[in-house]
Formats: sequence, structure tokens, C-alpha cells
Amino acid sequence: MRFPNLSEFPPRPPGKTGWPWAEESPQLSDTMPDGSPWPRVSIVTPSYNQGQFIEETIRSVLLQGYPNLEYIIIDGGSTDGSVDIIRKYERGLAYWVSEPDRGQSHAINKGCQRATGEIMAWLNSDDRYWPGALARAARFFVSHPSIVFANGDVDYIDVDGRFVRRIHAIRPNWFLTANLGAHGWPQQGCFWRRRAYEQVGGIDSSLRFCMDRDLFIRLTRLGPSARIPEPPLADFRIHDQTKSSTILDVHAEESAALIEKYGNSRMRSMEWLVRLMWRIWLNTDRLRARLDRAFGGE
Repeated sequence: MRFPNLSEFPPRPPGKTGWPWAEESPQLSDTMPDGSPWPRVSIVTPSYNQGQFIEETIRSVLLQGYPNLEYIIIDGGSTDGSVDIIRKYERGLAYWVSEPDRGQSHAINKGCQRATGEIMAWLNSDDRYWPGALARAARFFVSHPSIVFANGDVDYIDVDGRFVRRIHAIRPNWFLTANLGAHGWPQQGCFWRRRAYEQVGGIDSSLRFCMDRDLFIRLTRLGPSARIPEPPLADFRIHDQTKSSTILDVHAEESAALIEKYGNSRMRSMEWLVRLMWRIWLNTDRLRARLDRAFGGE
């Protein structure tokens, strides 16, 4: 499904300019340059009382100009006007629902179970994609047929959408993440194949914070993974109500549990070695960060 172009969108709120309010990605042709169809991309947005941001999120997905998009929104019964905003865009949605659920992980799972795309991702209702992000992800998977998981850079933005700093995505390494808990896989810039998602069993709905890391470890253990080259694919909004600000104790508990679950017990007595390996692994990304700062990439 492709949403109509910007001129046919619901009017933007007063004072909203730029992407994704007054700008859109170029409309792609129905087929790729070689004549083959674009792979279907399924995006799931879990939502609950993020009415301040969700319209920007929705527009950043629907204005991608991508000809084979399946967009699913799972709202947990919002009471802040989010549902009215979702209804404004429902003709561009493959499916949406607003009903009580058991939290973010459960909502993502519900959406992913309905997804039919070859390529999948989720985008939270306070984040946004960059223009052309879906086309870049699709081209990457088509040109790398063995890849099951890919990630890309993401920018931190503030509550008003202003740039804060860049997250230089680290090439996935499940061993280091499983044994150390550290990772550089910003979820907003991650995509994966649906067949791999189904093979590893999907999201663990019992997790509240580290469900992305848990899933990504299982996906990258299953098959090859890689980093999608710059520029960034998405923006990660930081504000007072993000999980990063409100449930850090849950993060610590779940992170320790994942190391216990996926880590190698023999590595626990050699944590110094794993940390050394991690520093070496980071060298390429540190160089990219320095070059960005030196030449205006941030």
C-alpha cells in the first residue's frame, strides 16, 4: 500500500514545517530498477498516550513514498487524543486497533503477528524515520540476500525535534552483546527479515525494557547481520516520559538476566578479555564519529 502524496494528506497543524509536515520522500516507481517488485516492508508502531508525538511518527512512515508498505498501529487504549489522530490516517494503515494490552512488548507482538512483509521493523510512537529510510533498507536487503538483520545510524532529538547527537550504530556482534550487555544497535534503525523473526520466536512479551536486545541477539545468532551505511535512518526522541528516563531499574535487572541467559559462563571469569574485544570492535565507529564531528556530519 502506498499513501497518497503530500497534497492529499490531512492538513498539518499550524506552525509545523519541514519533514514530515511540509516535505515528503520522492515517490518511488512500482518496481525496482531491474523490474522486480519492491519487497513488502511491514512497520509496527506500538502506541499509548503519545498524542504529542504520534502524528509526526505516522507521517514519517506514510510519507516515505514506498510502494509496498504495510503499516500497523497497535494502540493500548490511549485517552489523550491519540486515537483521533490515528483515525485521520487510517486509509494508509493496513491495520490498527485501540484496546488495552499488557504493555509495549505485547503490543509489538500483536502487530508483528499480523505483519506479512518480507522485511520488518517497529517504530515507537515518539520516534520518526528519515526520508527514504524504507527504500534504503529494502535495497540493502535485496542486495544482501543472506543478511537476516541490519542496523543503521540514528540521531537523538529532543522533545521539539531538535538534533542532540548522533548514535553511530555498531556492526552487530551477538557474542559481545550477549556476554557484556553493551551494544550499539539503536532499535529505531534496525530492520530484519520476517522469516528470521518467526524462526526465533518473535518478541518476548515478558520483557519491559530489553525486548529489542533480546530479539536482536537471537536474530544475529541465527544468520549474518550488517550495518546499513550512512546517513541515519531514524530519530530517537528523548523526553521525560521515555523508558530511558523512567524505568532504569528494570533495564538493569533485564540486562543482567539476558547476560545470564545468552552469555558464555566461561567468559564471566574473563570479563577483561570481553571488554578488550569490545573496545577493539568499537574502533571503526569511533573513527566515524570523529570524522563526523570534524567535517560537519553532526
